[in-house]
Amino acid sequence: MNTLLILLSLALWGVVHSLLASHFAKDMFKSRFYRLGYNIFSVVSFAPVLYLVATLDDQPLYQVPVPWNYVMYGGQALSALLLLAAFLQTDSLSFIGLRQLFEDEKPGQLVTRGLYKLVRHPLYTFSLFFVWLTPNMSRNSLVFYLGVTLYVLIGAYFEERKLLRNFGESYADYKQKTPFLIPGLK
Repeated sequence: MNTLLILLSLALWGVVHSLLASHFAKDMFKSRFYRLGYNIFSVVSFAPVLYLVATLDDQPLYQVPVPWNYVMYGGQALSALLLLAAFLQTDSLSFIGLRQLFEDEKPGQLVTRGLYKLVRHPLYTFSLFFVWLTPNMSRNSLVFYLGVTLYVLIGAYFEERKLLRNFGESYADYKQKTPFLIPGLK
């Protein structure tokens, strides 16, 4: 039952998050506060999902022993740093929604340098590395991570379609040359 509750809460969050990220929602809420509001809502509405994962009855699955757990923590730290670096390679103020508060929204630019030269979706790549390098896995965590992974893969598929619509041939060329999520794997 806990597994189902975690998956349902994550699915509900994912559907609402995706609908609010759509062009339809952006057009409907044409406002300079849309992006910032969307991000605040996304974070706040994710809290109940995390609450369920943390508080529902759980069962440990494995615990990586010392010193290997430190290797995994190091991998998580590196993933977090690379996630931050990838975020900073984009127009992070626009991504958050702060730039739109002070100036009109401009069309986005296709970023293909830095970590975006290694993979098309480094934010997703390093987020997934971070969660899967968890040295202490429980049943709730496993269910949550599987759900998040599925959501990221589905979200990346729809994001690819949006990027093709927005950037056309430039994105199609970039897509041909650059791996999806895993460096070196096309």
